[in-house]
Parts: sequence; C-alpha cells; structure tokens
Amino acid sequence: MCATCGCSDDAGTKLTDLQTGETIDLAEHHTHPNDHHHEHEHEHEHEHDHAHKHGDGHHHHHEHGHGKVVSLEREVLARNNQMAERVRGWLAGRGILALNLVSSPGAGKTTLLERTIRDLGSEMEISVIEGDQQTLNDARRIQEAGCRVVQINTGTACHLDASMIARALQQLDPPSGSVVMVENVGNLVCPALFDLGERAKVVIASVTEGEDKPIKYPHMFRAGSLMILNKIDLLPYLRFDGERCLDYARQVNPRIEVLRLSAETGDGLESWYDWLRQQARRVRESSVLV
Repeated sequence: MCATCGCSDDAGTKLTDLQTGETIDLAEHHTHPNDHHHEHEHEHEHEHDHAHKHGDGHHHHHEHGHGKVVSLEREVLARNNQMAERVRGWLAGRGILALNLVSSPGAGKTTLLERTIRDLGSEMEISVIEGDQQTLNDARRIQEAGCRVVQINTGTACHLDASMIARALQQLDPPSGSVVMVENVGNLVCPALFDLGERAKVVIASVTEGEDKPIKYPHMFRAGSLMILNKIDLLPYLRFDGERCLDYARQVNPRIEVLRLSAETGDGLESWYDWLRQQARRVRESSVLV
C-alpha cells in the first residue's frame, strides 16, 4: 500500500514490451539495471524486519494513527530513493539522458512525445517508458511514431516508482548515449514525490487547464526543472492569462525554466528540441564513456 496516497503499489502492475508482445508481472520482479535482484530482496526484507519485528520475532506496530502512516511513508520513499540512485548511476555510466514527463491527464504529453520522436528520430535515439493505469493505447501511438517503447500498467497505483523504471530499463536496454523519456501516469500529486532516477522532471501544463495550476499543485512545479506550457495555439479561444500562470510557477519555483509551445502545430517546438540537445550533450560529456 502506498502511504502517500493509499493506492496499491504493486498489485496488478504489469510491463508490456510492444516489440515482443511479452508481458511481465512486476509484482513478482523487484529488480534494477545491475541485476542485483537477490541483494535488493535481502535489503527489502532487512528493512521490513528492522521496522516491524521485536526480539520475540513477532510483528508489532511501533507507532499508531498518524505517526504510523508517516513512518510508513518515510520507509516507502526511502526505499524508492535508494533504488532511484541505482538507476541514476546506471544511466550516468552509459551517458543516457532520462527525463520524467509529468502532467495532469490531457495536457499533451503523448502528442509532444510523438512529435519529438518524428522530428528528432534521425538525430538522437529515443526510447520511451509509458505509464498508465490501464490500456496500451499511448504505447501504441509511440510505437507508430517510430520508437522503441515499453508500457507499464500500474493497475490501481497512481504513479510510477523507481523499481518499475529499473525493470523497464532492463527490458528496453537503451543504447549508450541515447535518450529515455518516461511518460508518467497523468497525475500532479504523487509523481512529485517519487524520484525515478531521472535527470529532470518536465512538467507539462496546458492553457486549457487554467493559469492557477502551479499554485494548486506546488509540489509538482517545485520538483520540476522545466515547465512546458502546451496548446498555445488555443489561446485566441480561451480566457487564459499566460503571464499570471508563469508568475505563479516562478513563485513556487524561481529556478524553473519555462517554454511555450504547441505540440499540435509545432509552434515553439524548436526551443524544446534545443533544450533536449543541450541536456543530452551535458549527460554525454559527464559520462564515464567520454
């Protein structure tokens, strides 16, 4: 059970490789890119025992009520962060840029990915990890755009976590120097708390959502390195104050970069592509491969 929101972490979570058609039950595969499967299991069991067992070998709750929930949340996030650091090290050692794309449903993550893959596919190798509670719909769209993709269906869980990404990377096996895009589950709450081992969170907001999204969901915008304001082609038809939206975002996170674009028409996309090129170059230059 996820202490941050009450959703189920592993139950019903499956990974589907669109290229091979293989489906894997992730609840039965706790692993990461270095394949230290048994080591991770041992650590998980040790942490569980340390947190819940007394000298008599029986399980007891050390805290009750709110304190117990806070303690569980800390354990969940600490375990996730440990895995995220392993993922980050694995990616860094291969010079792979990994980005975590987050947004509310319908902001345009998949459309932006499709356009990016088609426009930059000959320039940089891109692979995608798709996150949705159900269906392969978005993964099929990404595959049709010409990209290697795996789908993680989280079942009742409302976010991806680092162990899911580790298993997905093992299946994807992205080449050194490439780019991995993670399209997280559409949700502006829990994904803000879960480090996936990515270089940066890219928060995609749409002009159709209202300009107050950054102050309604401050944790997500505070965690983001880049904010993309999408669907600017619709501005003539909406009552949307773009400057106020950007002011709100900078109130929450003064360091956040902001790009305005339309994934549908292509307006402003070159600034996104330049940002991607810059990030990929920095990762390659800092890699042990250089």
